[in-house]
Amino acid sequence: MGYKKPNPNPPVMLKQPSANNYVDGLEIRNGRLINLRPDSVMGIEQAAMYRKQMKKQYKIDCIADGIERAKMRMDGDRNIYEY
Repeated sequence: MGYKKPNPNPPVMLKQPSANNYVDGLEIRNGRLINLRPDSVMGIEQAAMYRKQMKKQYKIDCIADGIERAKMRMDGDRNIYEY
């Protein structure tokens, strides 16, 4: 057996969070703390997101309603000329 050169890029061993390496969303991997916590959203930021979604949905509903009314008018105009 000869000399075996060490691998300069050893494979990273990812551990499942366990009691000894996991504290409050932080996990220890290869001597470093890895943040596994979910993104925090404050109440006012969440309310602003909901308001933005509601405004966007209102615009979509208005456009869909306009398209539906235009189709109804087109169908109504065809009936006038059929007589």
